[in-house]
Amino acid sequence: MTPVRTLIMGAAGRDFHNFNVFFRDNPDYEVVAFTATQIPNIDGRKYPPELAGGLYPQGIPIYPEADLVRLVRELKIQQVIFAYSDVPHAYVMHKASAVLAAGADFRLMGLNSTQIKSTKPVVSVCAVRTGSGKSQTTRRVSLILRGLGYRVAAIRHPMPYGDLVKQKVQRYAHYEDLDRYECTIEEREEYEPHLDNGVIVYAGVDYEAILRQAEQEVDVVLWDGGNNDFSFYVPDLSIVVADPHRPGHEVAYHPGETNIRAADIFVINKVDTAAPESIASVRNNLFAANPDAVVIEAASPLFVDDPAAMRGKRVLVIEDGPTLTHGEMAYGAGWVAARRFNAGEIVDPRPYAVGSILETYRKYPSTGPILPAMGYGNEMIHDLQETINRADVDLVVSATPIDLNRVIKVNKPMQRVRYELQEIGQPTLEDLLKSRFPGK
Repeated sequence: MTPVRTLIMGAAGRDFHNFNVFFRDNPDYEVVAFTATQIPNIDGRKYPPELAGGLYPQGIPIYPEADLVRLVRELKIQQVIFAYSDVPHAYVMHKASAVLAAGADFRLMGLNSTQIKSTKPVVSVCAVRTGSGKSQTTRRVSLILRGLGYRVAAIRHPMPYGDLVKQKVQRYAHYEDLDRYECTIEEREEYEPHLDNGVIVYAGVDYEAILRQAEQEVDVVLWDGGNNDFSFYVPDLSIVVADPHRPGHEVAYHPGETNIRAADIFVINKVDTAAPESIASVRNNLFAANPDAVVIEAASPLFVDDPAAMRGKRVLVIEDGPTLTHGEMAYGAGWVAARRFNAGEIVDPRPYAVGSILETYRKYPSTGPILPAMGYGNEMIHDLQETINRADVDLVVSATPIDLNRVIKVNKPMQRVRYELQEIGQPTLEDLLKSRFPGK
């Protein structure tokens, strides 16, 4: 049989994973191309032959998703795989309609085709949307498991924005590793808080190779999800975080709804700042989709070194970039902290934006008067620094999970906003984890 000519639509994460576990050594398919979106500077590159395997000695080209229909026709594509996350259901079907009209089949790949089985127990933490609170939930789970005596490593959803061959398997145990791997701000935001807690982090491109290495030094694998994607590994316990600031999104976005239908535990986060009717709406939607899952309510309390420093000041608020962009949030913890601690004015950063930051605002017009901490490469990091330094403000309020002073130099005082998960009522995550992992 002639191999099925296949194109994989992605964003340098799920697409590479699906290829590695299903297509790489599969002679029934020929992956002719990837397309890329969401992440800057990915298209125009190549999935390298060192990772693509023996069937692809020249590697596989990566094109902009804008070329999708043309590629389907010109490359005689027979099947298109949709393999990225955090998009409305209607968006997926619009892409499907374009592919079908161009003549190819359209496919979504599920758990059985893409999940890898570990030799160690796996706890997965995923979400219904970007910015729901996966990261603080994962940190909370890691601390509970370590307190029970287990060796734990967090394996983070991929963010391979550099040299893919060098990033095949990455292990982070020290802050110096962040520099050694030339991490972007987005990567640092996910890795640094784990390192603060003494938890080893793995990430990269080849997630079976990553898993097999991690299994050699841990008792429990902790899957730290990205966006609202589902786990790359078969979970023994699946935790899914929902956000009542965006009620209804839990059943309206792909593949977040997949997560809620497969969950063992729901964490409804941010109940301390959400409207009661929104919390009730989310709870009802979760129950309707998966009545067997246990529900935990949680808050994300804010911690600031010197809250009085904000009082009456003109402040620039910086938030986690992906939450504001494809997460579609207009504000985050920094904005809440500035309001709570009586900042005199939250200054709109858009008049001061330069280069790639200005382009980010154009691409994501729903972003409010907040500065997204975009930093997918040196150019973006420079533009972020320049935007901050140009802003006419008294103080910077930074709610990214990292200390930005480690990667940029700003000419204004900065207050960091930190937030951790705090369960409200019972059961707690510790109660539920102890029932599965009684301790060593």
